[in-house]
Amino acid sequence: LERERAYQLVRTHIENKHQAFIVYPLIDQGDNDEVKAAVDDHEVLQKDIFPNLKVGLLHGKMTPDEKESVMKAFRNQEFDILVSTTVIEVGVDIPNASVMMIEGANRFGLAQLHQLRGRVGRGDEQSICLLIPETEDSLENERLKVMTETNDGFVLAEKDLEQRGPGDFIGYRQSGFADLRMARITDIRLIELARSVAEELFTADPMLSNPENALLLSKVSEFWHSENSDMS
Repeated sequence: LERERAYQLVRTHIENKHQAFIVYPLIDQGDNDEVKAAVDDHEVLQKDIFPNLKVGLLHGKMTPDEKESVMKAFRNQEFDILVSTTVIEVGVDIPNASVMMIEGANRFGLAQLHQLRGRVGRGDEQSICLLIPETEDSLENERLKVMTETNDGFVLAEKDLEQRGPGDFIGYRQSGFADLRMARITDIRLIELARSVAEELFTADPMLSNPENALLLSKVSEFWHSENSDMS
């Protein structure tokens, strides 16, 4: 029902001579048929949901020329709807696009959702961003609710860090809590103090060869060894 209402809102905006984005977390489903994906849903949207509209497709596996061609066509209003992945997150300016529907919204961080919704509302008309989660998980929906409470990107970035964790400072994880712990990653004063102390220490003893720094040297070596093992 929620998705059907979203589709109807998309139709309404298009009837009013505007355009729409429908964003997906994946390019294609592969072996994961529980997650909606751009390539798979593009065909369904064109044939079954919006048969009388023109639906374009844009994703990261396309060549630069292909992507530019699709964006040019959308900019020239040759498509009513652009089905896309997060390749539109930055550098896309389509003033006539007034509605965005984000599938699998719970798979995105708040800061990324904020970036995405910034792709609509760039013209004079009122815009709307519709978040469609994969599940009815109350915790996830509470997290997404923050998007309705503020348009401040800094506030959303802080909430994102609090809720998803900062990930590894180095390495490949994009979420989850880091191996280096502190009370709050958003505590700017604590971060600045730690950086200042570290700079002073390494200026005085860049190789950590002084006896009083032996424990720190051991911990740093242990940390780097662990990171290199994870990356290999």
